[in-house]
Amino acid sequence: MKRIISTYSHLPDILWEHSQLRKFHHPSLIKFNDPLAKTLSPKLSSLENSKLASIFSGQELLDNSKPISLAYAGHQFGHFVPQLGDGRATLIAEIKNDNDEHYDIQLKGSGRTFYSRGGDGLCGIGPAIREYILSEAMYALNIPTTRALAIVKTGEEILRDQYQPGAVITRVAKGHIRVGTFEFLASRKLTSELKELADYCISRFYPDLENKDQKYLELFRAISENKLTLVAKWMSIGFIHGVMNTDNTSITGETIDYGPCAFMDQFEHDKVFSSIDRNSRYAYNNQGQIAQWNLSSLANCFIPLINDQESVAVELLRKELERNSRFFDQVWIKTMGNKLGILNPLASDLELINEYLVYLEKNQLDFTNSFRTLSEKINEQGSFYSKWSKRILDQGKSSQEIKDYMNAINPFIIARNHQVQNIIDHALEGDFTPMHDLIQALQSPYKTDELLLKYTHLPTEDEIVHQTFCGT
Repeated sequence: MKRIISTYSHLPDILWEHSQLRKFHHPSLIKFNDPLAKTLSPKLSSLENSKLASIFSGQELLDNSKPISLAYAGHQFGHFVPQLGDGRATLIAEIKNDNDEHYDIQLKGSGRTFYSRGGDGLCGIGPAIREYILSEAMYALNIPTTRALAIVKTGEEILRDQYQPGAVITRVAKGHIRVGTFEFLASRKLTSELKELADYCISRFYPDLENKDQKYLELFRAISENKLTLVAKWMSIGFIHGVMNTDNTSITGETIDYGPCAFMDQFEHDKVFSSIDRNSRYAYNNQGQIAQWNLSSLANCFIPLINDQESVAVELLRKELERNSRFFDQVWIKTMGNKLGILNPLASDLELINEYLVYLEKNQLDFTNSFRTLSEKINEQGSFYSKWSKRILDQGKSSQEIKDYMNAINPFIIARNHQVQNIIDHALEGDFTPMHDLIQALQSPYKTDELLLKYTHLPTEDEIVHQTFCGT
């Protein structure tokens, strides 16, 4: 493994600032992701817990580390904010592993930064645990995501709606450049810096585009396809991000910034959990449209990169946005059709997909459990089931082959909101056993395991989580 100074520091100075990490007197390790650590560097796994706690709370720096925080702008709930940035996150290293893969190592909750805007830059143990569980659950579900490497309890109390233990969570990502990073430069009409940023993204994240004639147009298309595919995957597992602002939209196609996110239990097409999404902008069923809206904001940034003649650039990008709409429809049909056991979904299968979703909502059924048990209902009578059975059995596969296929796509367990909240409640009392148990269970979410049935149970009336919070 080589630890290198973040290549972000080679970008224009306006895009980052040095950060001073806060001193915590009694950091202690709560959770360390040993399998992830081994993919980064086997040496990490050999360190003692006290050493890990020191490194991943920011008390001790990795070799050659020069901590920085990143600037970006963003459309927040549709309103443009020209100056945002990492208010409680610090990039401490960029690691190149033995496979020549680059990963950012970022601390969240490590203290104030240049971009804190009056905030304290700290994180409570509740949001840290939530991000760890949700991001690792997404990884196991084969959804592109940032990952959690460690949670360190800082030994301090922080005040949000009430006092709770402070924590630092370590996030690992392919990169931390967002749509809002491009907006930050474009809004200031810094075209030269914008081109430098785009070239950096191609070099680091999309190197296959390096020698393309229209590499910036190809970059926009690659970012778009990755983002739209990601959102279709979110929706296929009943996931609601909750705060799909452009500053929370990664250009690498990873799920980033876990805050008020949640998995649905009972299916509702317009379901909202986030306490700050008061107008349902980021409701479950709106996520595809919002992803396209965010990409249209990115397209505006790309205009000076595409062609010297603005009218030509605008027309080329307009066509890309039209293509995005068609692309999302196609990937949505494929993703949801696969969940129904349709190996090669067609546009005509959209009617069957929608019919099943309407059935789930009308009968107030659980999204995850209903898809998981659907394979057991081949040849069941009923309007939907008869049409569905005929469609999947006409593919020339046996019922068992179809069932195996569907069970590899439809998870047995997910990180249910009430269970995550219960784990946080236990952690606030100093009991981390339920957290460790759920994290272990979520590593194999597609495997039927009778011992894990409790994680498939729906919440009782008093356990239902109606709202989720950012925790900032």
